[in-house]
Amino acid sequence: MANRRPAPRRRTAARRPACRGAPARRRRSRRQQQRDTQLLLLGFGALAGLALVWAVISWLLVNWWALIVLGALATVGGTVWVHRYRQQRTWDRVRQQTLRYRLPQLDALHHRDFEYAIRDLMLRDGCTDARQIGGAGDNGADVLATDPLGRAWVIQCKHRRDGDRGSAVGTPDLQRVNGTARQLYGADIVLVVTNGRFSTRCQPLATQLRMHLADRRTLATWASGGRPLWELLPRIPPPRKGR
Repeated sequence: MANRRPAPRRRTAARRPACRGAPARRRRSRRQQQRDTQLLLLGFGALAGLALVWAVISWLLVNWWALIVLGALATVGGTVWVHRYRQQRTWDRVRQQTLRYRLPQLDALHHRDFEYAIRDLMLRDGCTDARQIGGAGDNGADVLATDPLGRAWVIQCKHRRDGDRGSAVGTPDLQRVNGTARQLYGADIVLVVTNGRFSTRCQPLATQLRMHLADRRTLATWASGGRPLWELLPRIPPPRKGR
């Protein structure tokens, strides 16, 4: 039996290792190209801006009269703006001094708008720094003000949509503002004002805590008349010495 030669083995082509770094290099080169393009555009923009500024300055140096015209226009515009600003302030003061509220108007307000109404009444009475601060983290104070005698007021506003037919303001509301008014705000006068009514326990507690209450009747007199609130409340303390 003839010897058979073994079939030659097929040579397989050697596999080339995948070039994993090529896509990353391409991505990096594209990013670099984008950065170079952005820098080039920024450079052209800066040069164009400088050229424009230089052209304007050169034109103004030749046409110096334009500077005089621009200065005159700016002076006139500033004078008109100041006049209108002062006139607006005067109108605001007049509106504040003639501000009046009726109880149905106050009853119809949202509780936040009621706080702004109390602030406006304090402004009307000469508390030029009166501001509304009620909201989250107000520590029981809704309005802060300093009266013309230098006394610091901390006011908590309790609005009742149904007026005196709504729920009465209770002692917890007094205790809340009393715990922070003097310590945090340095209050001389602590006031709780409502368009509703107070419970029977509120007045004795207010007397002990040296607080003041303004119920619906007091609010009606204050909001609709020209007398400041401190003339309507009993036992208002005198201003501190040195103020």
